[in-house]
This record gives sequence, structure tokens and C-alpha cells, in this order.
Amino acid sequence: MTNDRHPTCRKRFSALVDTGSTGLVLPLAWKEELGDLEAVATVDLETADQRVVAADVYGPMWVQIEGFRRIADEVIFIEMQEGSRGYQPLVGYTVLKKAGAAVDMVSHQLIARRHYDLKSAAFA
Repeated sequence: MTNDRHPTCRKRFSALVDTGSTGLVLPLAWKEELGDLEAVATVDLETADQRVVAADVYGPMWVQIEGFRRIADEVIFIEMQEGSRGYQPLVGYTVLKKAGAAVDMVSHQLIARRHYDLKSAAFA
């Protein structure tokens, strides 16, 4: 991930893919390391244990999932507890979709999507 406004501010990390989540969710502790970011909004997020927490959205950031195309997207920062294996960032379905990635439910791996879904687009 790279800060669009400051390309030298970048971070490489592993993340959990969560198709029930939206966007890219990162620990607030990483925000300063990523440089000066433009605040976009403050949103309420519902967590897996059904708590509602406030989160800050910043952007644009360049997001690159290894093996897939780089995308410009917003990033959501929330207060996270660091576990025994560090922080657990989340990659949600909107990031996967924009990057051309899909989850293979059999192999539990990311695979390239063959095409983009236009079923919701209105054609005249």
C-alpha cells in the first residue's frame, strides 16, 4: 500500500480476507507511518461481535494485492488490539472486486476473476 500524496510512505503487510467486510481496514497505529493522508469521512462500523465503533476513512491510497492489479481506494483506520501475530488488517469485498480477485472457496485462495459483473448496470 502506498500513500498517493507521498509515494515514499508505503507499507507491506499480510491481511485477512473477509468477504463480509467492506474496504481495507487497518490498525490506527499504522496511520502515522503512512504519512499525511486526506480525511474523507468518519463512519460507524459494526464489528463481528456486533459492537458499533467509529472509524476514520482516508484516501486515496494505492492498494496492491500481490498478484493482482493495483487500485486506488480509501482506507479505514480503527483502533485494533495487537495479537500474538501482530495486527490483523482486513481486506473486504470491495477491494477484492476492484483488484480483480475472487475467493476460491474450495482451495481458500485468491484467484483472478474472469470478468467484471455488470448485472446491476442498467442498459437502455
